Amino acid sequence: MANETFVPPKAPKDLCFNEINFVQTVFDTDKFLQEHKANVSLEKLRDDLGIYLKILRSAMIELINRDYTDFVSLSSNLIGLDQAINNLATPLGQLKEEVKQVKQCLDDTITDMTNNLDKYQNIRDKRQSIHSLIRFHKSITKLADILSSCDKNINMSKPDVLERAAMQFNQLKFHFSRCQGDLSSDYISKMSDLDEQLKHSLSLLLVSYVKHKDILLLERCLRIYVSLDKVKDAEEVVRKKIVVPAIENIISDHTFQNDPAGLKGIYVKLENVLDSALKELLDLTLNSQSCSVKGYNFLINSYWPEIEQRIEDYIPMVFAPGNPELFHKRYRETLNFLLKLEQRCHTEDVIVQFKSHFQYTRFLSKWNLPVYFQIRFQEIAGTAESVFSAAISTSSIRRKKDSINNEEFMLHATNIVWDCLLRIWTDDVFLPQLLARFWKLCLQLCSRYQEWCKFALKHTWPAVQVNETNQNQEQSLQRLDFLVGLYTDVEKLAKKIPDILTIASAKVVNLSSVIMDSLNDTINESSLCLKSLLPQITEVLVGELLRHSGTHLRQISDIPRLFRRTNREVPTKPCAYVRRTLEFLERFSADYRSAVPETSSHWLSLAASGLTQQYISSVTDVLTSVQKTEESLRRLKKIRDKSAGISTTESQGTSDDEKIRIQLLIDVQSYIEIIKELGLTEAEVENLNQLLQIVETAAKSKAEAK
Repeated sequence: MANETFVPPKAPKDLCFNEINFVQTVFDTDKFLQEHKANVSLEKLRDDLGIYLKILRSAMIELINRDYTDFVSLSSNLIGLDQAINNLATPLGQLKEEVKQVKQCLDDTITDMTNNLDKYQNIRDKRQSIHSLIRFHKSITKLADILSSCDKNINMSKPDVLERAAMQFNQLKFHFSRCQGDLSSDYISKMSDLDEQLKHSLSLLLVSYVKHKDILLLERCLRIYVSLDKVKDAEEVVRKKIVVPAIENIISDHTFQNDPAGLKGIYVKLENVLDSALKELLDLTLNSQSCSVKGYNFLINSYWPEIEQRIEDYIPMVFAPGNPELFHKRYRETLNFLLKLEQRCHTEDVIVQFKSHFQYTRFLSKWNLPVYFQIRFQEIAGTAESVFSAAISTSSIRRKKDSINNEEFMLHATNIVWDCLLRIWTDDVFLPQLLARFWKLCLQLCSRYQEWCKFALKHTWPAVQVNETNQNQEQSLQRLDFLVGLYTDVEKLAKKIPDILTIASAKVVNLSSVIMDSLNDTINESSLCLKSLLPQITEVLVGELLRHSGTHLRQISDIPRLFRRTNREVPTKPCAYVRRTLEFLERFSADYRSAVPETSSHWLSLAASGLTQQYISSVTDVLTSVQKTEESLRRLKKIRDKSAGISTTESQGTSDDEKIRIQLLIDVQSYIEIIKELGLTEAEVENLNQLLQIVETAAKSKAEAK
């Protein structure tokens, strides 16, 4: 009954909740109220809960009534249960004691049987040891006879004899493992001597077959080593007896100093050793097509360790990074040599074994790549820094303005930075193992160039007094030449920088997509940072144009003095300042319109807009002053005429103020015509129509007033 699942009475459908809500594993009152008060009011929820409470009480009463008989009869059913339990206790206790006795009897029997079996096993071991001792004695005697016959008669030292000796030695080892505890030290020593004697005979045979290039007999000899589980001994024999004599004259300080090809020449000779002294061994053990003897790796365990050790001992100067060109050359030659050794491994497993060899990793660690990079960093960054630290002047420009539309850079700084960026990836500088560091150097050069550009924009050139002398105008144009060169160089460099990724990816094979995406993001960011300088350069360049052009607009304030009380004729020609104001822009347009048509038009548009704004300010000031003067004179004249009793009449002819306004109108019209000659439209120059409207309005208003 306890295991039965309680099913609550079903709630009426018109209630706002379900009876299942109350039998959940965890019932949360707050959560229950939160869920239902959003749908119904609290009063409705209270009433529904009261209804369901009555249903639960009714269900409880029914449950009690249904099981009441069982509850009442429960106590009567338990009468006499204690007596029944006591009656069972005595026989169960007797049964327990009997089981214990049987268990003890079985345990004693098992112990006796185990002891007897152990004694029997000891007897068997002793008997086996005695038999092994007898066979050991026979085998060691037979092996000694075979080896002694080999020593007496050299001609008998053939694979078949040594195969017999190997078979006897294997039997000897087997019996030795079974009777080792019963052997005397003399027998153990004799066995060790025979082992050395057998290895000596095998080594002589192995060296002989390698030198005579007898593949069939060499294969049998190698199989003897495999049967004896002495593969490492065979590899050591090849290292000491074959490899060492073949390379001891190759890897030496004398050879290194006198070989015209240097380290590369040594590596070529070492490769020839593989094709001459070790060819048969490698064909039998490594060649995937002709491999017939497995378990050997003479390339990794015999050839390579001796090569690496001798390079470290006899020509350690190859690792010196002091001369970066020589270090780079030797390191690349070494990598090519290691790559050729990998190609001889034939399988991926052997290549992994070769690269994980402790002498392989130790050998590569001898090449101090961080020091090499530091030297290259100082060399490349120092070259760039020298031009960045140089004074900015006309000497900073390396190309004339007529070469702007070419791919070449105008400024020395940009050209050197680009050369430095390209130099990083040249074959005699870059190393794939230093990709991350060289890439970071590229980004640092771009960032440093960007900072130099900002400094160049803030740099103050020698002060030039703006006037009409050709010398001063030339100095101003040189400053503009620099700014134009800076703009075009930054624009070209920003376009060229993404090409660095193409160059870098061609230098390093098997770059993952994640790395490529990361490199692409960083180089594009550098390009965008450079492009962000273009508006700043434009602002400074336009400011330079305005500085040299706007000064002539000051002559507008002199126009009233030209006509007041001078009886000058009505003006028909523009003043000279108009042409002078735009003369600098005309010169600039003539110099750069053909080289950078779109950009120069943009610069001229901005400069003309700024100049027009200054023109409006000057004209407005003059017109305001003229109007005030005119009104003052009119009031004075009225007062004078009134005191003299003379009636006021309008003056005849064109007044001085009208001439001033006419002159301003002619000047503005001429100004607009010259701007159009620059190739600019009225829409491209801000406030140009406003300027014309101001002077036209002033001239018309005076004419209408008359």
